[in-house]
Amino acid sequence: MWTNSFVVDDNESYLVTGNQRTKVIESSGRSWYTKEPALCYFFEKEWFNIIAMFKKDGIHYYCNVSSPYVYDSEAIKYIDYDLDIRVYPNGRIVVLDRKEFETNSKKLNYSEDIIKIANHAISELKSWIKEKRPPFDDVTVNLNLETFKKILNYHKELKEIKNIERKRDK
Repeated sequence: MWTNSFVVDDNESYLVTGNQRTKVIESSGRSWYTKEPALCYFFEKEWFNIIAMFKKDGIHYYCNVSSPYVYDSEAIKYIDYDLDIRVYPNGRIVVLDRKEFETNSKKLNYSEDIIKIANHAISELKSWIKEKRPPFDDVTVNLNLETFKKILNYHKELKEIKNIERKRDK
């Protein structure tokens, strides 16, 4: 669970959220804070989500094989199916957590359909990466980052105005 994110874009293809220095709580209860800005791309029809992390050495992508997202008044929700892909700035692609997926497939009794869908999602992600489909293209991800920075600045200015008003009202 990511405790604080801003909606950056919501279009026919995907929902984009942004966060920076936000608390992440894992299912184990372990928590940590993100260091760099990150954009999260959620899809209604794709069986994965994509996180673009903006580090000093470039954009790192972390792709989760997951159910399509749903949004209710509480949160963005999806089921994570363990398989992941990490993409490094130099283009190197690494598939992660195959053993965890296999273990949980048996332990949690994943259906044959879910197993096929998860493996297809890995193939689909590799195609998107190779073809530089959004958000793996520099243009889309950098435009979304600029929008996110504007949102952060706006919220910072709002906070400053509220602080001035509080001081004035005392």
